[in-house]
Amino acid sequence: MVEIKSLGFHYKFTDKELKQLLQSISVLVDTREQQNQHILKYFDSNKIPYESIKLGVADYSVKLPSCPELGIIKDIHLPIAIERKNSVNELVQTFKDRTRFENELIRSQKIRFSLLVEDQNGYENLIRGNYRSQYNAKALVGTLKSFETRYGFFTAYIPNHASGHYIYNEFYYFVRNYLKGY
Repeated sequence: MVEIKSLGFHYKFTDKELKQLLQSISVLVDTREQQNQHILKYFDSNKIPYESIKLGVADYSVKLPSCPELGIIKDIHLPIAIERKNSVNELVQTFKDRTRFENELIRSQKIRFSLLVEDQNGYENLIRGNYRSQYNAKALVGTLKSFETRYGFFTAYIPNHASGHYIYNEFYYFVRNYLKGY
């Protein structure tokens, strides 16, 4: 049995019920997200439900659909989001419009927020200045690390072919732990 207290009620789910709920989660994809066909293809090929909606923060989030028979009477939009950058170059461009990005980080303060950069050598490219910009490498890393510590998020650098897997698993285990009351 799994007990959940985070909704203000005490629910106890069996392992079978927990599995049922986890199979029902739906990834939310921001309607403004571009160049993400590889991610949607991953979701489709793995039969992962997703829907396009306008998100207030980031590019991806997750919801637990209502399941009245298990006591979940409304869809639950969980407090987690992932902002995706398709390259280190896009990340650098983000910092050029620093105020806009920082405003997004401020809006994300009450949720688990992470930044996904599709470049498995991304951090190395940042510190070596391997990107299309005159932005100083040391200043760029300093800005990123300052934002990470100030706003409590982390950055993951992975190859784009693994993005769909990464996004889904971040959400799956977040929901799983949420339902277990962790």
